[in-house]
Amino acid sequence: MNKSVDNYFIEGCGRCPLGGSPDCKVHAWTSELALLREIVLSCSLTEGSKWGVPCYTFQDKNILIVSAFKDYCSISFFKGSLLKDDKKLLVKPGPNSQAGRLAKFTTIQDIIGIEKDLKAYIYEAIEVEKAGVKVPMKKNPEPIPEEFEEKLDSDPVLKDAFEALTPGRQRGYIIYFSQPKQSKTRIARIEKCEPMILSGIGLHDKYKSMKKSGNTVKKPG
Repeated sequence: MNKSVDNYFIEGCGRCPLGGSPDCKVHAWTSELALLREIVLSCSLTEGSKWGVPCYTFQDKNILIVSAFKDYCSISFFKGSLLKDDKKLLVKPGPNSQAGRLAKFTTIQDIIGIEKDLKAYIYEAIEVEKAGVKVPMKKNPEPIPEEFEEKLDSDPVLKDAFEALTPGRQRGYIIYFSQPKQSKTRIARIEKCEPMILSGIGLHDKYKSMKKSGNTVKKPG
């Protein structure tokens, strides 16, 4: 067991305002996450903490992460699109997802019922990594600024959360991030909006919420 991962189950990832509070999404799936962790560790993967969540590797290569969302907890395979998925357990995090795939769970029974299949998927993912197979990537139709693309590539949790947003919310963020001429300003906007993306909130949803509460705020865009 890894102490930094142990802390995830106690405090959450700490990346959104709910981290460390009873409302943290991690606390809604305590038993399910613990079982997923047990299953993954039984497949001889190395446990560590990356991007604030449990990440499991094989020979220093990322295989999957275990994480909690508002409506489910999940195992997310970095190269899930390359898995056969004979049992149809995997879904795209969002409509534009290319490499990653999720297996979603809402009860302990969900996990127990497919434990053998889940282990088979994990072993297949290890074999895919051993073979060095790459995911063929299509050019994203939206002109994502380089700074945000680099952030998504280095942070699969944020990428999953962003791709889980509706296309309209994704586009709103992309336009907002693309507006500044200076790279440092684009980076500052990305960092400021990261907690909102992780919470599943659209840029204009935040604006509407603040306006309704009576706060004065300049509308983005």
